[in-house]
Amino acid sequence: MALVRKGARRIVVDGTPYRWRLRGRPTYDQGMAWSPCTFAVEHEDSPGATLVVTTDQPHPSNWIGREAKPVLPSVVAEAVRLALRAGWRPTAPGRPFRLDCSADVTSSSE
Repeated sequence: MALVRKGARRIVVDGTPYRWRLRGRPTYDQGMAWSPCTFAVEHEDSPGATLVVTTDQPHPSNWIGREAKPVLPSVVAEAVRLALRAGWRPTAPGRPFRLDCSADVTSSSE
């Protein structure tokens, strides 16, 4: 699963360039605030396994007006660091690596 370049933002974490993206339009469940906001991150130069991060808040564009904070680059950088410590290898091919930051930080590669 590669990120679409359109709408992806560049971020450098500890000297390594990545691209990250938050869906512009929420999924139906995110729009109804039934499921949390997620964003994806991949290595900029040689993308491999994509990092998919689940947050603890609704999508900023949810339809029912639930208050949500924007996803800041500092949040993305911290998620990348956590995922790297948990075993994410961003340049190695493979399934998406899921990092759940919704409550206690737990991660798994599916």
